[in-house]
Amino acid sequence: MLDRRLAKPAAIDADQIAIDALGYIAIEPDLMRRFLDLTGIEADGIRWAASHPGFLVGVLDFLLANENDVVAFSHATGTPLEAVQVARQMLDRGPV
Repeated sequence: MLDRRLAKPAAIDADQIAIDALGYIAIEPDLMRRFLDLTGIEADGIRWAASHPGFLVGVLDFLLANENDVVAFSHATGTPLEAVQVARQMLDRGPV
């Protein structure tokens, strides 16, 4: 069940959640390798790509595509699972 407090855009820093997700991916070698393989981006291009909102949406899509990955991220960072989905929608300017 979605916590109603999380449904309010002001309660979530979508950019920060996506940046935290990217940081989490970067410190998990298997996850990073899979992310690079799926996106086709080179490791040295990540910093540049991270400045583009579409890339951050892709980072969250990557995590959300695998339940184990998003749960592990949530546990490691203390980010509520629901906040990851809401952040993804906010970054994509979709309905929250």
